[in-house]
Amino acid sequence: MTAVDERGVTRFFEGFEPPEGLKVELLRGVVVMMASPDIVHNMIVADVQDQIPRQRWDRLQTQDVDILGEASEPIPDLMVLERGVAPASGNLVPSQLITLVVEVVSKSSVHQDYVVKRSIYAAGKIPAYLLVDPIMAQCVLLTRPTGQGEDADYLSQEIIKFGNSVLLRALELELDTTEFGTFPNVRPHRYP
Repeated sequence: MTAVDERGVTRFFEGFEPPEGLKVELLRGVVVMMASPDIVHNMIVADVQDQIPRQRWDRLQTQDVDILGEASEPIPDLMVLERGVAPASGNLVPSQLITLVVEVVSKSSVHQDYVVKRSIYAAGKIPAYLLVDPIMAQCVLLTRPTGQGEDADYLSQEIIKFGNSVLLRALELELDTTEFGTFPNVRPHRYP
């Protein structure tokens, strides 16, 4: 895809209104639509958000991320940034303002969350990316982003099983995972 094509897709995406009940993201020039999340998914997002102190951090759900040099506007399940640094309005938050993004893996988002978004968030230099995986009953904490474009990645990866605490150094807190639910009767995957 050429730069002109990517700008055209980005302009189209800016004015696009998705059908009710669908989440729509722009990931490297591709428009991705997903059905509304499961209750397990939403409860995990709420539990993570509740553990992050509002006095120090802004916790935004379903907010678009603006990543310089990327034809992408991913929408993490939760983004965390220092209190008061977010733009006053608009639907885009520059990636350089974000301290942590959280994605709760669903049956239909495994590849996007573990591969595509990993690279996109690393390209945006977001310091920490937490995948909460109710399929595998684990969290994957990615830190130390490096590289550019599709070659970007996180140098550090830590896998923590549900029931154990996740040390989020970027936020200076331990995340309790004991209440995180799982998806019943879902076939395991091979990621990370």
